[in-house]
Amino acid sequence: MNAPQTASDHAASPAPAPADKKAGRRKALITLAAVVVLAGAGWGVYDWLVASHYENTDNAYVQGNVIQITPQTGGTVMSILADDTDFVKAGSPLVQLDPADARVALAQAEAGLAQAVRQARTVYVNNGSLNAQITLRQAEVTKARSDVARAQQDLQRRQSLSGNGAVSKEELQHAQNQVDAARSALAAAQAGVEAAREQLSSNQSLTQGVPVQENPNVLAAAAKVREAYLAERRTALPAPVDGYVARRTVQLGQRVAPGAALMTIVPLSHVWVDANFKENQLRNLRLGQPAKLTADLYGKKVEYTGTVAGLGVGTGSAFALLPAQNATGNWIKVVQRVPVRIALDAAQVQEHPLRVGLSMDVTVNTQQRDGALLAGAPRTDPVAQTNVYGGLDQGADAEVARIIAANTGGVKTARSVH
Repeated sequence: MNAPQTASDHAASPAPAPADKKAGRRKALITLAAVVVLAGAGWGVYDWLVASHYENTDNAYVQGNVIQITPQTGGTVMSILADDTDFVKAGSPLVQLDPADARVALAQAEAGLAQAVRQARTVYVNNGSLNAQITLRQAEVTKARSDVARAQQDLQRRQSLSGNGAVSKEELQHAQNQVDAARSALAAAQAGVEAAREQLSSNQSLTQGVPVQENPNVLAAAAKVREAYLAERRTALPAPVDGYVARRTVQLGQRVAPGAALMTIVPLSHVWVDANFKENQLRNLRLGQPAKLTADLYGKKVEYTGTVAGLGVGTGSAFALLPAQNATGNWIKVVQRVPVRIALDAAQVQEHPLRVGLSMDVTVNTQQRDGALLAGAPRTDPVAQTNVYGGLDQGADAEVARIIAANTGGVKTARSVH
């Protein structure tokens, strides 16, 4: 065993010199400074080569088309065929209104069309009767002329006999009166011919050049039938697009007016992200740049890819309901944000569905800066389109043709008499 050290041994061991302490401290400070310099240089290189090519924001939210379902005609709700969270296909019925009033209006319009067709037929038929009237009036003119000639001959015979007293003055005056009466009858008959011709010309102006089914009154009544037919078909409200039902407010028995919001349809297959970047982050953003996105719903495990589809033309505060009044004296500068639309990959959205309003984290790669800041050409394709309402009037023309044929005896090309 070693012998214990004595106090004399401790006194004999030398103490560290002050110069050695200063040298060690200096070495540590140099090492720390070198690490800081290297770290700063590394961060500068990283920022120059990598970080400066990316812009990130967590002020981003999923957006989509929120389509309101509104009736085009008024009525009472009879049935509701879709509820919140239901998926509906384009064209499938959502709400059925009571069609009774629309059917009554359609029946009235059909009766009005039938009456207009029959009245038009009467006008066409009158052309023939007015021609007959002209012939009759011309016959009356011929008869009146013969009566005038006979009365003149009688007057001439009596005038030749008046010199020898064979004819009295009274009889001679009576013969003169008969001539005057015959001439008046001739003038009346000639006026009757002219009146009949004017009536025929006036009637022909209503019929000339068009068949019965193209008569203006018939066309106006046919338009009323089409309008009532459409109103009857519009009592069933279809879904304009594929999507999910949200915000249903309509209830059974409710009396709705045209334009009232009943529910909304959200097509989640077509959504995008509005990322609100600060104004000092926009200098390097361009259309077409790639972006990486993550949703709080799925976390970092699911990453979406997208592209910059458009940059807003104004800040959010500029289009706010109550815009900022920066001209006042109490002014504090606030960094503004501009919405940037990010288009998403449809396949990724289908695999991992998103909801409107979800929070997103967006990182845009700004390395490629040859794109445009704003769209330079107008859009050639529609943003959204539906064909659901285009076929509602199918059958209206057939209904109009049926009514016209039923009230014209099947004659569809009757022309006016010239």
